[in-house]
Amino acid sequence: MAVLPPPCCSSFLTALMLLLFRPSPASPHAFFIFGDSLVDAGNNDYLVTLSKANAPPYGVDFSFSGGKPTGRFTNGRTIADVIGEALGQDTFAPPYLAPNSSAEVINSGANYASGSSGILDETGSFYIGRVPLGQQISYFEETKAQIVEIMGEKAAAEFLQKALFTVAVGSNDILEYLSPSIPFFGRQKSDPAVFLDTLVSNLAFHLKRLNELGARKFVIADVGPLGCIPYVRALEFIPAGECSAAANKLCEGYNKRLKRMINKLNQEMGPKSVFVYTNTHDIVMGIIRRHGQYGFDNALDPCCGGSFPPFLCIGVANSSSTLCEDRSKYVFWDAFHPTEAVNFIVAGEIVDGDAVAAWPINIRALFQY
Repeated sequence: MAVLPPPCCSSFLTALMLLLFRPSPASPHAFFIFGDSLVDAGNNDYLVTLSKANAPPYGVDFSFSGGKPTGRFTNGRTIADVIGEALGQDTFAPPYLAPNSSAEVINSGANYASGSSGILDETGSFYIGRVPLGQQISYFEETKAQIVEIMGEKAAAEFLQKALFTVAVGSNDILEYLSPSIPFFGRQKSDPAVFLDTLVSNLAFHLKRLNELGARKFVIADVGPLGCIPYVRALEFIPAGECSAAANKLCEGYNKRLKRMINKLNQEMGPKSVFVYTNTHDIVMGIIRRHGQYGFDNALDPCCGGSFPPFLCIGVANSSSTLCEDRSKYVFWDAFHPTEAVNFIVAGEIVDGDAVAAWPINIRALFQY
């Protein structure tokens, strides 16, 4: 049974609890996925971009492709893949930019995520091609038009009401803020508080737009402890075994604002629309601090590529010096992304965990709502 948060006087939560355990219709639920490289299923393979994961050893443990790269920025499944499997999804939502059929979209949904993209349109411009969150939602608008054409307005609305909309974005915006300014890009860094407020207000705008397009069930990922990823640790010359406190503080500031914004959206939109906040930051920090208890040998170094620039992972499949032997023993796959093993742990917590992991309800409860 799903774990609910403590009783609350909120009319939204009261209505949610009353409706939650009504039987769900036995019909397929589509998954629509938005975000960055943490959930990209191959959209960047179809772009002119420096941000690609289309060569070995990416995908080396992705059994569905026989260990061949699919554009996923990890060794196996992304966290979105694992969530879909946990909820009974038969096939993964295909990348939107791939040549998909309408039948595929109606059966499993679509993945619009793009590596190096962010909440802000300008994020990731260094990598050239990427699909910002706003454009991802525009692509979904095109998908909705196709669904309406096939099903009709009423059936399409019911279809989207049951679908799960996952949004995992914001990391690249913060990483660019943390990175040294590039003079010819002509950008001045704003005050941290102003920057974080801007990110959250822009994300709120995008979520409301998705809601207007028919989305009702939202899973919104926070930003993980970026101060612990190999890229930031190298960038800031962090000593071995430690994380960047300043970077993690910025992530925590964003996450606090994000949770307040989600609470506000639930009050304004509920109970027909439900926004779930997932606390991946604290889950990943727990894995790093107690990595031995989770079966990991290495908590902070990348399995693939080096710990210093240029952090290359592509093309090192046969190099024992730059690819670890056992991916299941590493928290980080490359300089930026977690391993499949970590994705399984985090997904398990936010799908079936308590209100600390996912709030106001967990993802399985949202799925059954």
